[in-house]
Amino acid sequence: MTESTEGEADKRRRGIQSVEIGLGVLEALAALGEASTLGAIAQASGLSGSQTHRYLASLTAAGMTQQDRVTGRYDLGPAALKLGLSALSRTDAFRVADTAIEAFVRETGRTVQVAALGPQGPTVVRWHMGRPAVMTSFGVGAVLPLLYSATGHIFLSFVPEVEIDPLLARELPESGMTMEAVEAIKTQVRAEGRACVEGTMIPGLRAAAFPIFDLQGRAILSATALVPGAFRADDSGAVLDKLGAACREVSERLGWSG
Repeated sequence: MTESTEGEADKRRRGIQSVEIGLGVLEALAALGEASTLGAIAQASGLSGSQTHRYLASLTAAGMTQQDRVTGRYDLGPAALKLGLSALSRTDAFRVADTAIEAFVRETGRTVQVAALGPQGPTVVRWHMGRPAVMTSFGVGAVLPLLYSATGHIFLSFVPEVEIDPLLARELPESGMTMEAVEAIKTQVRAEGRACVEGTMIPGLRAAAFPIFDLQGRAILSATALVPGAFRADDSGAVLDKLGAACREVSERLGWSG
């Protein structure tokens, strides 16, 4: 390799390194979740204040960050927001969820039902069969109750009331449940981040559901693991933690910040 070629290679490596560091500063700012001081960004990115300032100056010039003239704090700029929204618009929620859930089913052998909130209520949109398969009458297109299914409890708890109230008003009078009981369900599900029922839909069937959130924190899908009661439950905690982690990963890919 000639001296000239080596010099060009060094420049490329330095250029790539600079881009990586700049993206690290941008990622650190995004992770802070709010407009932040230079010192906070430097600490989050692991750089000195002077280094961070240089990169922020370049990022601001490119529109990726912006600085408030009064407070001096930095935040994401219009170019970063445009880039993020463009990426989200190209993301297929079903494809992302299918990939993650299929991997979970292959690893654990559990059957998972994926549902979305339709005009009639929580509606099954995918079945990912485990080993052995769990056979029920609730196939793709089946509508599940809000109040007696783990899937329903997810939408009840993590979808705005303006969408849920009409469905709840239709189901509640026939349910034998009080509004106090409904609120207790929502409180528990929100606190635990999951919904669990056993035998309320099909005798002997255990169900545990997790939300998949969009950018605005709305549950657009639920993923429900289904296990016959005859199956041993000693490993259920670890398995469900894996499903919860998969749903969080999908949510983050859809723009959810937690």
